[in-house]
Amino acid sequence: MNDRAVLHVKGRILAGPEDVRDELWVVDGRISYDRPVAARDVRTVSGWALPGLVDAHCHVGLGAHGPVEQDVAEKQALADREAGTLLIRDAGSPSDTRWVDDREDLPKIIRAGRHIARTRRYIRNYAWEIEPEDLVAYVAQEARRGDGWVKLVGDWIDREVGDLAPSWPREAAEAAIAEAHRLGARVTAHCFAENSLKDLVEAGIDCVEHATGLTDDLIPLFADRGVAIVPTLVNIATFPKLADGGESKFPRWSAHMRRLHERRYDTVRGAYDAGIPVYVGTDAGGTLPHGLVAAEVAELVTAGIPPLDALSATTWGARNWLGRPGLEEGASADLVVYEQDPRTDVRVLAAPLQVVLNGRVVQ
Repeated sequence: MNDRAVLHVKGRILAGPEDVRDELWVVDGRISYDRPVAARDVRTVSGWALPGLVDAHCHVGLGAHGPVEQDVAEKQALADREAGTLLIRDAGSPSDTRWVDDREDLPKIIRAGRHIARTRRYIRNYAWEIEPEDLVAYVAQEARRGDGWVKLVGDWIDREVGDLAPSWPREAAEAAIAEAHRLGARVTAHCFAENSLKDLVEAGIDCVEHATGLTDDLIPLFADRGVAIVPTLVNIATFPKLADGGESKFPRWSAHMRRLHERRYDTVRGAYDAGIPVYVGTDAGGTLPHGLVAAEVAELVTAGIPPLDALSATTWGARNWLGRPGLEEGASADLVVYEQDPRTDVRVLAAPLQVVLNGRVVQ
């Protein structure tokens, strides 16, 4: 298919939870619901089409030991693309991935800059490691470098305590979040534990990653403030192994991690039932492979989220939350076609029939 060819997608176009159409056309890389006049070179694809999937917690350019070379980052992005992920919120990366923006064959990335963590309170080589008095300045720096998001490390193991502990005093978090908002950026934070959440939400945070520490008394606060969560259940599945590895040195932390893991599905379902926005994120990069978005959607369904809402968490709803279009008239043609109806069984997402990015069939 050449760059000037027309793509005809027919079958079921799932443009929204209640917006189902029979066909769309891709002309000059853009979506049209009107048949083009006198189209000569037409390729037809049949099936169930969804907007390009969203991974709202993904780290292109990050490996187990920190930043990776460009060729490795490219392979990460390609793995996401092959899984149907065409929009990524890169929730923290030490690598400069702006070169991806010049590649029409790679997913679009919304960046949150580099993680901002407390000194010696996060994974080595991942984050800026600073003290609270510098938090506002570093948040301002990453707000300017990112694409409308900033990523804090809200808690991590405190070796003196032997367990998870908040990274930032309430006053420092309030000032930093206010500065990010002044600069037009939203703020999210890595949070595993319970005791890091209340201060961050009351300080005005916009989103929490993982959110395994959500409890019955905290859920109404999140719901009232409209704070979203990205549970990353495929990452939370690794907690038992992490706990086993730290048992001898940090038994209190290990026991805590196991408890968080055991109640993970109840936590996510409780958040959903309360009206907290829930979005799909895999935490790919670091130690997890890329291309896990279908597995994460399936995990949300296992937690008790209805399939249509789990689909929304990686398609229409997620794109609206991030301010990016879906299958709208005139939008960039970023879509995934499946052989079967993903509304019936979300596991269909694991086997894309065709991936279309910027109007070009790439798989």
